[in-house]
Amino acid sequence: MAKAHVLSQNIFSPLGPTARENFDALCKGLSAVKIYPNNIKSDVPFCAALFPENFFENIDQQFTPFEYLLKASIEDAVKIAGIDVGAADTALILSSTKGNVSKLETGGTTGTVKEAAGLTASAEKLAGYFGFRNKPVIVCHACISGTLAMITAKRLLDAGKYKTIVVAGADVITRFILSGFQSFHAVSDELCKPFDADRKGINLGEAAATVVLSVRSPASGNAVIIGGGGVSNDANHISGPSRTGAELSMAIDQAINEAGITADAIDFVSAHGTATVYNDDMESRAIHLAGLQSAPVNSLKGYYGHTLGAAGLLEAVICIESLLNNTIIPTMGFEKPGTVMPLTVCTELVKRPLSTCVKSTSGFGGCNAAVVLQKDKDNYRSDAPVNKN
Repeated sequence: MAKAHVLSQNIFSPLGPTARENFDALCKGLSAVKIYPNNIKSDVPFCAALFPENFFENIDQQFTPFEYLLKASIEDAVKIAGIDVGAADTALILSSTKGNVSKLETGGTTGTVKEAAGLTASAEKLAGYFGFRNKPVIVCHACISGTLAMITAKRLLDAGKYKTIVVAGADVITRFILSGFQSFHAVSDELCKPFDADRKGINLGEAAATVVLSVRSPASGNAVIIGGGGVSNDANHISGPSRTGAELSMAIDQAINEAGITADAIDFVSAHGTATVYNDDMESRAIHLAGLQSAPVNSLKGYYGHTLGAAGLLEAVICIESLLNNTIIPTMGFEKPGTVMPLTVCTELVKRPLSTCVKSTSGFGGCNAAVVLQKDKDNYRSDAPVNKN
């Protein structure tokens, strides 16, 4: 089975346009989340991580804001990786939950608008812009989209379908999207508090993230791989997660088993951590069932909000940076334990040797996904320079 090496990674968010800038911001305790007392996206105050309202005014008009974020993120990651995207053995996978849904808010529901709002239109536009020869693959599976896209890429590499795959994901927050979450009474009007006893809901966020995966290892010697991946479904409720956590635990177990390791090899868990009552409780049960209750757990939602289709990718990129820099990011907003099963929530910046972590995600419809990210023990030099891009 071929190894899925990470050749490069990017995050394009309100905290910065590169993975390194984003990671440094998190190490400094900076957050993109803030309160919006008045905003065209909502009639009531809400808390979110958004680009400035004028940010997209001067972008290339051939791209929508959603497509522009993807373009910027892919551009940086491809440049760092130094790959030929037009090669016959190279592919593009795009993940998103909403894409250009904003077109339906302003353009009506004509056939032309519906076609332009579809993810196929965006994927083909971006593939054409960069010169990908192969037809892009689209992953749209609620909030596990980014994680599932990475698992899909690993499986395509394992099967020998491609040698290199660019995996990119993004979402932007529109009035339509925000109102949907508000209808569930799930949106907090203050900084979210993952796993905290006083948590009251999510913050949404917008961003793009990209990883370039390949069967070829990077020349630098700083090799991180996707060791394994797992997917499951609760079959419980369209919006409510499992009450037992057994299904997310199943996905985590699958990822760990595929990586050929045991739970005690996991240095930390990057959880979904939405700061909603039921999700956080479900995750606490799943982490215990997976035997990871002693591993440090963090949630990045206090820095970025929930970036939907980009979340799994964006948070995996921070995991990669954490492994390369031997640093675990703390959970912003957490103060008082409040989950049904106790967790070892990381509350301060931890610097120590790291080799392996789990990134987990869950979403509407009961979907769950997890990946194991680890330093490639056969191709890793502790003295190799860390990518500063």
